[in-house]
Amino acid sequence: MSNKKIDRRTQILQALAQMLESSPGARITTAALARQVGVSEAALYRHFPSKAKMFEGLIEFIEESLFSRINRIIQEKSDVVSRIDMMMTLILGFAQQNPGMCRLLTADALSGETERLRVRIAQLFDRIETQLKQIIREADLKQGLRSKMGVAPTADFLMAVIEGKVRHYVRSEFKTKPMEAWKEQWPILAQNLMQNR
Repeated sequence: MSNKKIDRRTQILQALAQMLESSPGARITTAALARQVGVSEAALYRHFPSKAKMFEGLIEFIEESLFSRINRIIQEKSDVVSRIDMMMTLILGFAQQNPGMCRLLTADALSGETERLRVRIAQLFDRIETQLKQIIREADLKQGLRSKMGVAPTADFLMAVIEGKVRHYVRSEFKTKPMEAWKEQWPILAQNLMQNR
């Protein structure tokens, strides 16, 4: 019974993510979502008390997907530039593979929704930026390197690259992919990030 419930919850979240991807700019209604899943609106509400909780379920999926892998990168890689490279590639790759989620990350799909969801997205980006700052700070201690711009400006710049590429992906209705030209762009960025102390 509980296994079926988990499956239905997952099914609802997958349908929501699919609708976010297939209807750029459109507001998702619970009626349309229920039709997509093949259940009644009442059945949706048995699994999620509100549409905001459904969006929160997707945001939790994003957080778990990204931060579990970011933690692994930090544990497995010691070189600061490699860590940043892998982290940036992870986030941009995740965005590219999950177009519907990008509408959440840019808050494009949250228009008219509860403020709590926008705050949660802002916190997700703050966590990524904090992680980048930590990596950049550790470079000084572990590798005798320091960022050319300073810790906060470098992290801010890297966040602007991430957010800009994700926003461009949404704005282009998922035609301009976040990883497009990244192999050419990253080496130029990388060589200008750090310098010897």
